[in-house]
Amino acid sequence: MDISNLQAFLAVAETGSFSRAAERIFLTQPAISKRIATLEKQVGARLFDRIGRGIHLTEAGRELLARTRTVLKELEDVKRSITNLSGAITGELLFATSHHIGLHRLPGPLKHFHETYPDVRLNLRFMDSEQACNAVANGDLELAVVTLPRVTHVPLRTEKIWNDPLDFVVGIDHPLARIRRVQPEMLLDYPAILPGPGTFTREIILNSLGALRDRILIGMATNYMEVLKMLTAIGLGWSVLPRTMIDAGLKVVQIETKDIRRELGIVTHTKRTLSNAGQAMIRIIRETAA
Repeated sequence: MDISNLQAFLAVAETGSFSRAAERIFLTQPAISKRIATLEKQVGARLFDRIGRGIHLTEAGRELLARTRTVLKELEDVKRSITNLSGAITGELLFATSHHIGLHRLPGPLKHFHETYPDVRLNLRFMDSEQACNAVANGDLELAVVTLPRVTHVPLRTEKIWNDPLDFVVGIDHPLARIRRVQPEMLLDYPAILPGPGTFTREIILNSLGALRDRILIGMATNYMEVLKMLTAIGLGWSVLPRTMIDAGLKVVQIETKDIRRELGIVTHTKRTLSNAGQAMIRIIRETAA
């Protein structure tokens, strides 16, 4: 089978549209249609059902999709291995980070990398840490710089770069701001403003509260730390934020609970060959954090 036909098939399967697939891989729609027709002839089965305006994978298409992703990712890995032999640091680096880390931890490393390796095309995607870890595990990203999971599962490899202490905070006019030493049970009287369900950070926060975790009143939830900070500062509830974000608009609540912190760092795939660009990015992040 021709690799270009498989690439066209994957693009149609993932976008659900011949026209969007054509845009993704920079071909015309007739060219995409021709490649799919050729592939269907080669496998001897129809790969898509055209129902109304929708495109749906057939059973044969679903079977081919899983194998196509594996084949193309293995080919990419082979190409990276061969390119790495030259020692050149070029090409595209596809990686992800969270909004918070991108704003507060990566500007220096990114600037240094761009100035040192101007021939590398940085393709940086912003996403939640959990989504980024899944994308690395699926082979869709070379690496991610995110909040690390508490437990690392195969096929992921994690490396801690930064400790990120967290503090309970309220707005300066919040009732809890006037109490010198807050008992954890007092938090139950006020709504919490926390990261969304299922996020690594939310679990760290709730686990620190022990048996109280299921009694917390969640007033609002968002995965954007800057929004959490704003909502807390205007008095809509209490929250837990990275210590590096706390300013005069917030009051740290001295609460009788264990110190809590996140670990921020790099996530890679155990079986994926990192490009020279990926290795250089990791090296610069380590050096900047040292």
